[in-house]
Formats: sequence, structure tokens, C-alpha cells
Amino acid sequence: MRQAIGTIVICGGGTAGWMSAAALAHAFHGGAMRVVLVESEAIGTVGVGEATIPEILSFNARLGIDEADFLRETKATFKLGIEFQGWRREGEAYFHPFGTFGLDMEGIAFHHFWLKGQAAGAGAPLGEYSIAWMAARQGRFAHPQAVGQASGRSPLADLRYAYHFDAALYAAFLRRFAEAHGVTRHEGRVTQVVQDAEDGSIAAIVLEDGRRVAGDLFIDCTGFPGVLIERTLHSGYDDWSHWLLCDSAVAVPCERTADLTPYTRATAREAGWQWRIPLQHRVGNGHVYSSAHTTHDRAQEVLMANLEGAPLAEPRRLRFTTGKRREIWKANCVAIGLASGFLEPLESTSIHLIQSAITKLINLFPNTPRDAAVRATFNRLMDQEFETVRDFLILHYHVTERAGTTFWDHVRTMTIPDRLAAKLELFRAAGRIQRDDHEIFTEPSWLAVAVGQGCVPQRWHPIADAIGDDEVAYRLDRIRDTIARAAGSLPTHRQALGRVMGRE
Repeated sequence: MRQAIGTIVICGGGTAGWMSAAALAHAFHGGAMRVVLVESEAIGTVGVGEATIPEILSFNARLGIDEADFLRETKATFKLGIEFQGWRREGEAYFHPFGTFGLDMEGIAFHHFWLKGQAAGAGAPLGEYSIAWMAARQGRFAHPQAVGQASGRSPLADLRYAYHFDAALYAAFLRRFAEAHGVTRHEGRVTQVVQDAEDGSIAAIVLEDGRRVAGDLFIDCTGFPGVLIERTLHSGYDDWSHWLLCDSAVAVPCERTADLTPYTRATAREAGWQWRIPLQHRVGNGHVYSSAHTTHDRAQEVLMANLEGAPLAEPRRLRFTTGKRREIWKANCVAIGLASGFLEPLESTSIHLIQSAITKLINLFPNTPRDAAVRATFNRLMDQEFETVRDFLILHYHVTERAGTTFWDHVRTMTIPDRLAAKLELFRAAGRIQRDDHEIFTEPSWLAVAVGQGCVPQRWHPIADAIGDDEVAYRLDRIRDTIARAAGSLPTHRQALGRVMGRE
């Protein structure tokens, strides 16, 4: 029998490294497992993920992190979804909210009744049936609650939320947590990777001062280069840039001049898109673009011309290739974060993919460093995770009426993955959303983006026809009015933050 795992070595810090260290140290706290992290302060981190999706709450909760401490330490704000400006056509906007739309009826999803009402000239735009959007556009926020102030179920029961936060501060926050839970940190640059002479697995890493750090399982958090997973183990890379054309980004923080909005904004540009992420102390901004369809100087010019306040640093440029490692776990090395692959942060999935890999690793943690069955299962699940996110991102580009630039004309007419094509065909034909159990994005998410981008089915579930047009219109009005009243009664985003952090 091969030796059990006694030491986990994490190569690289940043968000991926310290999330991994904190979670593994917490999971094995009190046991014999050693967790070691090696990083060099001379190597910068990319820090692409400052916006998240609701699953981050479960990660923090699993570690027992107090929300008030987290908000204070990371300068975080609440997030109820993403506003997309100009993605269907210039001058229009829609919202991808967390949570649900309306109220399911007669055993079927709400949107079938909404479609029926729209066909009869009744009802409001889809976003007005989302408590998240109705609150977000007024700058309001509250935590979910199951029961209203009066009797009955509150629309706030369907509210889900996430955070915007400073990724560097989050990594520092988790470093303190991890070291308090026994993680050993070594400062230094890796200059050599020592492989086992028999099977080629990783035996140790060597630092520039000659220190040798040995381990049984290695976590590669070295970013795009993939020092362990690619440079050493040659995992290979699945390049998806023929579907997701953007290969560059320029990012810069700026002063915040507007009030604290509880949502991220993604604005379509001539050859890509621009993000806006509001934090307590600043606003994060970036322009993701295709270098084949615009110049780096032009992309930076567009970004700087659309800041709400004075820039707080020099713009920083990034280059990337969209895709994933062919084997995210190879031999005794698991790649996490940018070392495992990259999907642009359009739907705030960068940190989620880190979290997902960590959770799967802990749930499938092997008894030996080279457990082939565990490794194969992990890789299959991570492949599915990356592919479902990839397809959801492609949806934003492909279903659009934007025209007149080579970038948008290409993505609107390109051939898309078969799985996504089948999903769109079903939705267009019958208003059905086919979602597999492993998909991170829910049916309301697919609905919000598809309808927001202009894909509105002309048919709905036959069960909706069991209710007459007048009754459907009446129910739609009641649902919308209930949501509007609930949203209007909430505290402002700033008030909600202050109350949680004890400042009000």
C-alpha cells in the first residue's frame, strides 16, 4: 500500500493559494496533516476576481468566518446581481439577479405565465418580478428572510446575495486565518521542481536560497504559468478562444463618486466589455477585449474615458488564453485558480472556480497521493464546471442584436458548442430550460440572460393555458406590486452595511 498523505504543499499565494490553505487547514484541523504554503512577495498576483456569486457565502460559513469581520477586513459591499448595459443593443440594459423571478404556479415555473401574459399585452418587464433587481436599482439591500412583517411568505425569502471585495485584502484575511490554524508559510521563489524518478510525480520544490520543501500532495496556485501542472507535468491546455475571443484586459481602480450600488455592472464596448465593481473604499474597473479587434491603446483609452472618478493607480494590462488544463489534477498535483484555466470574469466566476476546486478536493480527498479513481472523478467534475461556465459566457456574446463592428458581428454569427445550441433551441421553441444537476447557474440565471439578450420564446408550457388571460394578468400585477412594496421598504445598501459592521 502506498504511503498516506502527510503533507500538502501549496505553491503560490494570492486568493487561490490562501483560500486553499485556509480551507484545507480548517478541514484537517486537529489531525496529523501538515499544510505548507510557499510564495514570493516579489511575484505579483493577478487579482481578477473582486465580484462573486452566492456560493462564496457557503465557503465563508464553512470556515466559520463572521460576516461583520469579513466586510470590515476586505472593504466588501453586498451584491444582488449584475447589470448588463448595451449587451442586447446599444442604450438598453437588463439585470441578471440572484434568486428567482415571481412565483411558480400550478407546478410550473413563473416565466411560463409571464410569457403568456406578454403575448396578451399584460404584465411588466421580467426584471420587475425580481426582488433582487427591484431592490438593487433603488440602492437597497437586506438579508433574506422567510416571513414578512405581516403574515405569510415574504419576497425576501427568494433573495440571494454575494459580495464585492478587495481580493488582495481577502487573501491577507485568509492568510491570518490559515496561519492561526497551523499553516506554515515559506517566503521564496521556486527555482526547481524535483520529480520522483519512478513515476514522474512531484517530490519537492526547491527555493532560490536552496531550501527544499517536500510533500505528498501539491497544489499549484502559481497563476497562468502553471509552474507545477504545466511546466513540470505538461498537462496540456484546451484552448476555447475560438468561442470566447477576448484575450486581454486592462484594469484600474478609481475613486468612488456615486453611492454604494449593490450590484456589479458590465457594459458592452466595441470589442469587448467593461466592468464596474463598487467597494467601500474605491471602485474596481476593467476592460476585457479582443486584441484582434482593437488595439491595446484604444482599449485603455475607452476604459479611462469611462471612469466615474480619478484613477488611483496606473492601468495594468493582462494577457490570457481562455480555456482550461486538460488534466487539472495530474499525478500528485492539483491546479487551482488561474493555474487550472481562465474564463473571463463576466459572470464573476473566477473565485467560484477556486472555491469549487477546493470543495471537490476536500470532498474527494484521496487516501494516497496517486489515487487514480479519485483523480479521474475530480477531473471529470471540474471539466463539467468549466464547460457549463464557458457555455453561459458564450450565451452573452452570441444572443445579441449588436451589429456594426467586426467583433460583435463575428460572435453573433459564430458556431457555438452543441450543448449550448441544443439548450437555446429548446428555450426558443418551448420556453423550457434544461439544466443538469451539476450546473452552477440556475434556471432563473439562464432565463435572465436569454430574455435580457433578446431571446424570448413565443410558446410556453401548456399548463399555463389552464388559467385565463385575465386571471394571469391579475396574478402578474399582484406579484409585481408585492415585490415592489417589499423592495421599497428595505434599508439602503449603505445602511445595511453599517448595521452589519456595527457602525449604525
